[in-house]
Amino acid sequence: MNERPTVAVVGVGAMGEALASGLLAAGWLPDEIALCVRRMERADELAHRTGCPVFDDPAEAIKGRDAVVVAVKPRDVDSLLKDLAPAVEDGQTVISVAAGVTTATYEAALGAIAVVRAMPNTPALVGEGVTGLAAGSHAPVASLDLARKVLGAVGAVRFMDERLLDAVTAVSGTGPAYVFLLAEALTEAAMREGMPYDIAEQFVHQTIRGAGHLLTGTSRTPAQLRYQVTSPGGTTAAAVHVLEEHGFRALVEDAVRAAAERARELGEGAGS
Repeated sequence: MNERPTVAVVGVGAMGEALASGLLAAGWLPDEIALCVRRMERADELAHRTGCPVFDDPAEAIKGRDAVVVAVKPRDVDSLLKDLAPAVEDGQTVISVAAGVTTATYEAALGAIAVVRAMPNTPALVGEGVTGLAAGSHAPVASLDLARKVLGAVGAVRFMDERLLDAVTAVSGTGPAYVFLLAEALTEAAMREGMPYDIAEQFVHQTIRGAGHLLTGTSRTPAQLRYQVTSPGGTTAAAVHVLEEHGFRALVEDAVRAAAERARELGEGAGS
């Protein structure tokens, strides 16, 4: 295996496309990434845009590839595994990014194959993803290293126990949507306060970007950073009071719990 593992991405929806685009941006050559889709019109569009070989047959797409990334919807995993079972070879590593689907589900269908379960997120598209990784019972250290290279090319990687991955799905896998929803709400609120859309959008986007850099670029905790900007009796204090009064923390906790429970349900459905 060379420094860049060859990769097949089976299922090129939002997450699969984000990963493929992130790998290309990180230096992978187009012929080092095979893409597999169901619809040929989608295949033609992807081939033109990415330069990668695109297949509609999973067995063909994964042939000779070091890493097989399963990025289909959880409900489609069972049928895909039937197609992959005769095609996956010893020495290949299957990396699942299907929310909730356990490594045991893959091993039941594929046998003693190296499986690594992963939960990346869509900021992988711009090299700012974060991924939780967990090894299946047949995954050697070499497979974990391969998964780290693939997912690490598009962001930060953290190895963990598989039981934590549903929580990772709910926090970071789903988390970008929470941020985007906040951006929508802030932009709309700014416009109601009289700001033109283009100005509101610029200020909201840059505020979120800057706050993220501040959070990751200093040693201060989120609470410390919030205290720093919240002067007693000031504008931020007034705003935070409204959020707390309306149960902001509890609402976030409920949202994360709902996402984690749904991830578990999706995994159970795939394994049934």
